[in-house]
Amino acid sequence: MSVWPAWEVQEGGVSTSWFDVRLEFGDGARVHVLAVVCEGGVSLEDVRAQPALSLDDLATLADWIEGPLAEAAGVGPATAPEGTSRRARPPWPRGTEGRWLVAQEYRAAQEGGVDPVLAVMCATGHSRRKSLRLIAQARDAGYLTPRHARR
Repeated sequence: MSVWPAWEVQEGGVSTSWFDVRLEFGDGARVHVLAVVCEGGVSLEDVRAQPALSLDDLATLADWIEGPLAEAAGVGPATAPEGTSRRARPPWPRGTEGRWLVAQEYRAAQEGGVDPVLAVMCATGHSRRKSLRLIAQARDAGYLTPRHARR
């Protein structure tokens, strides 16, 4: 992910900043966002994605970019309530429960005709590499079918 300032407007002691945000994934998917950071929080002005994003993906996108945008705007994690991390969602469960939940997300995405790896990424908040590792662990635990049929 890359974030850089586009422009800033200051009026009456209030500052509003626009930022260009780009995300590129290993499978060739790309997302380009024009986001606004002001006292009210973060809002997305323009989103261009290849392939197109669903409404659920857009909601997750806002969660993904909120932390890096806050850092780029200079407000950083200091604006977060004490005792919480930068992540907008609670931490993903570890162990058996986490692997079972990954399998549920994966299967639901497959049935819905959506990229299952991206669905796991959105659900967990992890990178593509970490999500693939979680999927492999769910396969090893027997929650998902083997990737290739054995001969």
